[in-house]
Amino acid sequence: MQVREAAYFRFYAGLNDHLKVDDRYRTVERLLLVPTAVKDIIESFGVPHPEVSAIVANYEFVDFRYVVRRGDRIAVYPPFQSQWLRPGLILRPDLHREEPRFVLDVHLGKLAAYLRMLGMDTLYQSCFSDPELVRISTEERRVLLTRDRGLLKHGAVDHGYWLRETDSRRQAAEVIERFDLSGWIRPFSRCMACNDMLEAVEKESIERELPARVAQLHTEFQRCRRCGRVYWKGSHYDRMLAWIKQLTAPPASP
Repeated sequence: MQVREAAYFRFYAGLNDHLKVDDRYRTVERLLLVPTAVKDIIESFGVPHPEVSAIVANYEFVDFRYVVRRGDRIAVYPPFQSQWLRPGLILRPDLHREEPRFVLDVHLGKLAAYLRMLGMDTLYQSCFSDPELVRISTEERRVLLTRDRGLLKHGAVDHGYWLRETDSRRQAAEVIERFDLSGWIRPFSRCMACNDMLEAVEKESIERELPARVAQLHTEFQRCRRCGRVYWKGSHYDRMLAWIKQLTAPPASP
């Protein structure tokens, strides 16, 4: 009898973004010389493990420790918005059910500002090292957002996402959609500079800090509790509201 030397993998939905073009949306054969942990094989395809929500081996749910053997058929799934899986079958709880909390790598400063503007708790510093990002994500249960697949493959990272888009506004929309965050949006409630909460402040208490024309035209102000930065509804305000309305609009009927 012929011995099958390969295992067979099929990746679903957005996980295909990580695969070579010829391997997408089809069953892919992987030569298997020795039994190997399924996590290692999945990441050898380029798929970071934090984006994997469920693994099925030969019609049974398994975890990352499962040892793949010759002839196995493996199906790999991303997080599901429709909760048809029992909690025990999901490799990790999806944090979008909690208040969204993110940490961003050093290349995503513009995205950090947009997420903060939307009211999302977003840690970002241009000096964060990769080990710091991994530690913060793990210790504070924050989703690590990055354009670096290698960073997401760090074994300690549980919750992370590789951004497909490169434009910062499109990235913000991508994050809102991927984590189903439209109900969490609280526009203009966080400081875009330091991430702390804003609170209303009387004009009289800050008038000396304001440009003369701003003091003349505006009556409502907010100040950051941490860094003291003052905000008002400037010329960009209506444009940002229109963009936020697009983010939260229900999908158009076919």
